[in-house]
Amino acid sequence: MVEKKVFGYPEFDAQGEEILSTYDNEYRDMLMDIRLYRMPAGTAREFGREGEECAVLLMSGKITFAWEDNKETVSRESIWKGGPYTVHACTGTKITVTAEEDAEIWVQYTKNETVFPSHLYLPEECPWKWSGIGKMGDVARRRVNTIIDKDIVPASNMVLGEIMNERGNWSGYLPHRHPQPELYYFRFDRPEGFGASFVGDDVFKSVDNSFSAIPGGKLHPQAVAPGYRMYTVWAIRHLDDDVWLQTSRFTDERYDWIMDIDTDSDFYKMPEE
Repeated sequence: MVEKKVFGYPEFDAQGEEILSTYDNEYRDMLMDIRLYRMPAGTAREFGREGEECAVLLMSGKITFAWEDNKETVSRESIWKGGPYTVHACTGTKITVTAEEDAEIWVQYTKNETVFPSHLYLPEECPWKWSGIGKMGDVARRRVNTIIDKDIVPASNMVLGEIMNERGNWSGYLPHRHPQPELYYFRFDRPEGFGASFVGDDVFKSVDNSFSAIPGGKLHPQAVAPGYRMYTVWAIRHLDDDVWLQTSRFTDERYDWIMDIDTDSDFYKMPEE
């Protein structure tokens, strides 16, 4: 039986807020407060708390960010086009978001008393990079960007990025684990699109606007059905005594042999009639 805290199917409320994980709900093991907001044109919201860092990611629409003495208007047609615009700020810094057009944003908090410079990350600072090409029968093709991690912001306690899976492909493969908790939030390019999210020995059907909350140490590969593209926001919380790095990916050694087989080898060819 899958524990409820491992996956979620949230909904937006009448005010346009959708809550994923908080410090005291059933997904509190994520150690992050993560919410999405749908903002009609002309509305504004303010973010930022004492004792917490905050990242606000534009998923779609046109908004104006205002923070400290800065103001920038940015736009993104959709999660399927272009790259991320994200303001990342430290404890106590207020970020105001004004919707110039209908917009959707991702807001991620975690505890952090450290003061560091705020920054607006532009798409060119977070380029999409291909992963998985030419390996494992070429069925783990995906593009990944990293907006925030320890290499980019050493003082941060969070990781934030996006993944774009090709149709019918796998993500997070080989099956891997790390001690830090991670949350995957899924979108599909058609409303009936779906995939599978594995968390340890449990698996659930990932659908549009669902998420998996992965406790530290659990294996967590993902897959998307043929015919559909899958977009994922990935968010990790560093542990105070164990930070996540790009090299902190520990695969299950039972599956390591797959990486040694070239896509063009006879292993992946259809048997002759």
